[in-house]
Amino acid sequence: MTLHHRKLLASVLTGALLTCFVTLAVAGEAPTAKAKKGKFGKVAKAVDPAPAPAKSTGEVKPPLQVPAQALSERELARLIDQHIDQRLAAAKIPASPRSDDVEFLRRIYLDLAGVIPPVEVVKAMLDSTDPNRRHKLIDDILNSDRYAFHMADLWSTRLFQRINDNRAVPKQPLQDWLKESFARNDSWHQIVTTLLTATGGTDDPNAGATIYTAANFGLDKLTNTTTRLFMGVRLECAQCHNHPFTNYKQTDYWHMAAFFSKVRLQGNPAANAKNATPLTVTESGKVGRGKAPPMPEGAKALAPKFLNGPAPTIAPEASLREVLAKWLTTKDNPFFARATVNRVWGQMFGRGLVNPVDDMHDDNPPTHPELLDALAGHFAAANFDLKYLYRAIALSETYQRTSKTLAGNEKDDTLYSHMAVKVMTPEQLFDSLNAVLGSPRAIDRKLPGLAAGKGVGIDGRTLFVNFFAVDENADVTEYQQGIPQALKLMNGARTGKLPTLAGFNPSWTPSQVIEHIYLTALSRRPTAQEMSRLLQYVSRDSDRTSAYGDILWAVINSSEFTLVR
Repeated sequence: MTLHHRKLLASVLTGALLTCFVTLAVAGEAPTAKAKKGKFGKVAKAVDPAPAPAKSTGEVKPPLQVPAQALSERELARLIDQHIDQRLAAAKIPASPRSDDVEFLRRIYLDLAGVIPPVEVVKAMLDSTDPNRRHKLIDDILNSDRYAFHMADLWSTRLFQRINDNRAVPKQPLQDWLKESFARNDSWHQIVTTLLTATGGTDDPNAGATIYTAANFGLDKLTNTTTRLFMGVRLECAQCHNHPFTNYKQTDYWHMAAFFSKVRLQGNPAANAKNATPLTVTESGKVGRGKAPPMPEGAKALAPKFLNGPAPTIAPEASLREVLAKWLTTKDNPFFARATVNRVWGQMFGRGLVNPVDDMHDDNPPTHPELLDALAGHFAAANFDLKYLYRAIALSETYQRTSKTLAGNEKDDTLYSHMAVKVMTPEQLFDSLNAVLGSPRAIDRKLPGLAAGKGVGIDGRTLFVNFFAVDENADVTEYQQGIPQALKLMNGARTGKLPTLAGFNPSWTPSQVIEHIYLTALSRRPTAQEMSRLLQYVSRDSDRTSAYGDILWAVINSSEFTLVR
């Protein structure tokens, strides 16, 4: 089908032609995400209409107050709503109503499972009258393999960023280990402790955890990644000089870096990949064998000292990383629980209570400081149970609000009067396309310079994700991709071919095919108006299969498919 014909089909679906390279809205209602002038597909930003909380002085954070017993998930959900509603009332901003089941189903699946829901789940949800159907759906997702896979996907990307130095370090063991950990629902402090302290070869049972150190080997890399991901602090800004925006000093950076000074890496990643031999991470009391972490220019040799804390008393033969992990993952640590809660909140809502999620300091205060501390305290009291935290947030009315705005809350993007519209991540988009079209032909490419059959493979999913990748700190409410990515979706080999539609039955009537396309791709049934228009479109084409493929193409290239509402 030519682009001209596909434009005409888009007009059948939406009633108006849209710009060629902007994703098409399938439903008659325009998408809630707005475009900023001067940047392709950028979602509008707004100013917080309520006054910001008063800033504290200095960067010293008090120990976290942890209750003796955690609230139940439903009680914590009500506490979330209480804090959010109080702030909205003070700002005189109305809250949007609860989302319908279609919007909630698709949102919770993409947020917790990383993919659109299966057709059978969609039908069951839309036809259910069970008042507890949303709670049961949340539990089903959290207990599924897809939840563990999605969490491993998110964290392996954060923990292992491909650079030239680690391009030959295998990533899959890390992802596999994380998936197993999330499937068992290991406590977050246990996962982080293992990541920070693992030793051994990259082929050992704990190889996944060891990969974290091998992939980030270097005093600066290990310090930067650890403080940013597990403490919510961009301490790298103090590596070469005092931090320009906080009270962190250059000495604070190198005191923290000292906890990684005993780590050694035996083997060369590229050479070991060629020879199919493992790397080995060790930590000895003295010098130890193997390569020491590279010392960047300007490095300072200082004794280990906790950030905003004391210098611990450490035995000569002790593992410095174990000392760091024990301090970091205590329940009342001023950084750990707050940083985790803030990152999880950002994943679910499109922005953190402190935003960006890894830049928590006094000059960037939380929008709801009491709520952040309360969530962190109960998360710690629940033994850092991530499923507990996700379930509580998902059960809240704040999370379940519609993304459709009301008069008076259109400009709010910080107080949670309505759900933010997020853009699918590349991983979510690939997996959702596969859910609609079926898995593509397997691709296995090796990184250049490695021997045939050895080294680090790149599959089709990785190639797709790399092509659609955006900056790690990109705003998820902004469409960051450009024309090449839009063209790839519009002109993909599979996106307009009906035989690739998952579950397609050639004996179906036109209305059954159209309904299946909508249920599979958009997690809803077509409206009566959409069905009428599309049946007319099919009747005008002598080749029904081609017409169905056109409809499938338009749906996949629509904003309703690529956005998380």
